[in-house]
Amino acid sequence: MSARRVMVLGASGTIGRAVVRHLVDGGHEVVCMMRHRGKDEHDARGPAVDALEAALAGAERRYGLVTDPASLRDQGFCGERFDALISCLASRTGTPADAWRIDYQAHANALPVAREAGIAQMVLLSAICVQKPLLAFQQAKLAFERELMASGLCYSIVRPTAFFKSLSGQIERVRAGKPFLMFGHGELTRCKPLSDADLAAYLVRCLSDPTLQNRVLPIGGPGPAMTPREQGEMLFRLLGREPKFRSVPVAMLDVICAGLALAGRVVPSLRDKAELARIGRYYATESMLVLDPASGRYDAEATPSTGSDTLEAFYKAVLDGRMAAPNLREHAVF
Repeated sequence: MSARRVMVLGASGTIGRAVVRHLVDGGHEVVCMMRHRGKDEHDARGPAVDALEAALAGAERRYGLVTDPASLRDQGFCGERFDALISCLASRTGTPADAWRIDYQAHANALPVAREAGIAQMVLLSAICVQKPLLAFQQAKLAFERELMASGLCYSIVRPTAFFKSLSGQIERVRAGKPFLMFGHGELTRCKPLSDADLAAYLVRCLSDPTLQNRVLPIGGPGPAMTPREQGEMLFRLLGREPKFRSVPVAMLDVICAGLALAGRVVPSLRDKAELARIGRYYATESMLVLDPASGRYDAEATPSTGSDTLEAFYKAVLDGRMAAPNLREHAVF
C-alpha cells in the first residue's frame, strides 16, 4: 500500500495505540487528535506514560476536544489535507450520556470536518454486540454507523469480537489461588478472542483492500470459539494447578439490575450504575459471535477470523511477567 496521510481518533486507547504503531511502522504519516493534557498529566512520568509515548512514537500528536467540532477543525485537522480517517473512539463507561456524547456525537461531528480535509475514506472501530442492541452504547454506535454508511465516504465498519484485555480480569484472582468465577456452568457464551495487534493490522488493511470497503465487517481471532469455562481451564493449566470454579447465578444479576433500575427512578445518580449492571449482564449472557438473524442464534462458523495471536500466548505472557495485566476499570465484571 502506498503511504497515506491518516488522522487517527482514539489513539490513546489500547486498540488506537496498536493502530498508530502499525501505520507508522508501515511508512504512513499519522496525526493523532487527543484530548487536552492537564498540568499534572503533562508533567507526570511513569510506566503508563512511557508506554503511551513508545506506542505513538513517530506520529504527530495534536490536542483538543473530539466532542467539539471547532476544536476538531482548528486544533486537529488544522485546514490540512488527509487521505483517510481511522477512529478507535469509544465511550469509557457505556452509560447513556457518555455513549451518545462519544460513540455517536463525536463521530457525527468529525464527518463534516473530515470532508473539509479532503478525506474520502473512513475506517470505524465498532463492536460485534451491536447486532443485538439492548444497551445505550450499542444504539449510539448503530446510529453513527448508519450516518457513515449514508455519508458517501468509502467506509469500513469493523465489529470485533472479545479482546484479550476483556478476558484478562481474573488472571490475578486465579494466580492468587482463588476459583475462577463464571455465570451458570461457564458455557452460556462463546467468543473468538482477538489481540490488539491483529485487530490493528486488520483495521489498517481496510485502507487498501477493496474487499473490506463499503462493508460491515464482523471479525474474530484465530482458532475455535471459546467458552468462559475453557478460558478458566486454560489459566489453571498454564499455572500447573487443578481447576477450581465457582458458579454465579445469572438470576443474581437480574436482581441487581432490577434493584438499581428501581432505585434510579428515585435517585438519578444510580441510573448510570443500573446501566453498568445491564452491561455486565449482557456480556454474561450473550456470545460475541455473528448473530444469525433467521434463527436468533450465534454462529461461530459464520464469524470470520484474522491474525495469529492466541489467548493462550497472551495469558502465558502475563503470567510470566513479560506483559502487564490490563486495567479494565469500569468494564471489569468480576
